[in-house]
Amino acid sequence: MLLRIIKNFYLTPGFNRFLANTSWLMAEKIIRMGISLFVGVYVARYLGPERFGLLSYAISFVWLFSALATLGLDGIVVRNLVQNIKDRDRLLGTAFALKLAGGIMLFGCVSFVMQFTSSDTDTKLLILIIAGGMLLQSFQVVDFYFQSQVLGRLSSIAGLCALLLSSLTRLFLIFSQASLIWFAIATVLETGVLGLVLIFFYLKEKVQISRWRFEWGMAGALLRDSWTLILSGFLIIIYMRIDQIMIKEILGSAAVGTYAAAVRLSEAWYFIPMVVCTSIFPAILNAKKKDEKFYNDRLQKLYNLMTWMGIAIALPTTFISNWIITWLYGNAYAGAGSVLKIHIWAGVFVFLGVASSKYFLAENLQKFIMLFCLAGGISNVVLNALLLPRYGIVGAAWATFISYAIANYFILLFSSKSRKTFVRMTNSFNLFRLFATGTR
Repeated sequence: MLLRIIKNFYLTPGFNRFLANTSWLMAEKIIRMGISLFVGVYVARYLGPERFGLLSYAISFVWLFSALATLGLDGIVVRNLVQNIKDRDRLLGTAFALKLAGGIMLFGCVSFVMQFTSSDTDTKLLILIIAGGMLLQSFQVVDFYFQSQVLGRLSSIAGLCALLLSSLTRLFLIFSQASLIWFAIATVLETGVLGLVLIFFYLKEKVQISRWRFEWGMAGALLRDSWTLILSGFLIIIYMRIDQIMIKEILGSAAVGTYAAAVRLSEAWYFIPMVVCTSIFPAILNAKKKDEKFYNDRLQKLYNLMTWMGIAIALPTTFISNWIITWLYGNAYAGAGSVLKIHIWAGVFVFLGVASSKYFLAENLQKFIMLFCLAGGISNVVLNALLLPRYGIVGAAWATFISYAIANYFILLFSSKSRKTFVRMTNSFNLFRLFATGTR
């Protein structure tokens, strides 16, 4: 059935262009997923649920504030570079200073807020190490230039180099029976290496970092454009990571470790809708210029594809979740199987949400994305508060599934401008309508 959907969507004159644009992106993500999963499993087995839970909690805690470090600048700077490459040195210099300042703000906020948690001294040290590593992400502004010049291959190579080195470091730490603190340092290492390799490639392109310069006027303009994205970033992280924070505070670090093992397997697939939608959405926008009906037909096919790719992943995982958790992580993580069989279905709504976010951006309806994230964040916090004490980590999985469904599907009902998207998503679950879709 999934092959029929792909055939209907892609066997068109534009298929070859899609394949050429997507294949290398997909290959890089698959390699990354494979390495991360392989090393992550070994790290989890070595650390055990208690220590793995502490590491996962520290990472999630820092990520709650990550919007301060990124400042929503990524798409804004790339767009400005594409529009006027002559501003390259001013844009990159200003973006670097802003992201560095954002990293310092993140470190300060994390240091302050963690004082109000129940974390012990060792856990707070883990948090501070990982938060300190966020300062290094400011060097990744080089990637904005590569994206604007269609040099994504260099970014991919840099990312894989950083991942490979950090993965080898983690394996060495396991072999040498290292303490937990070194695994936090390995997390920082990946960020630092990525920045260094990006800078190396930047210099190889015959451009100089010494020409970068900061301008207050440009900084103000960038922040005016990105403030909604900063807020959206906060909201997205809250509804994607608040569960692990609440599990630690209510159930303890061992429960976080068990839950995180399931979540890593469940979220490993989330790169698929990002790659697919990023690659084919320009073609969908071009369809709008030709014919509104053609455009709507292509949108419907995109939602069909997202829905059934998500189901194709979730359905078999439901039946083998207990076996795959025990096989990968060992009996110490057996409780993660019950989490995985529920959490994996949240991916269906993630796939749909990625497609709808592209649509709302294309239609200049970004405010809806922020409102949807707000609904998801609030519902996730409330549901976790209600379900965690009674049902444990399985309750957290249900909270994630329901909140993702609310944020990416049900909330669309409440506005006339988003109701058409709700109808398209609903139609995508209809098998009879699915097979009736033409090949235009």
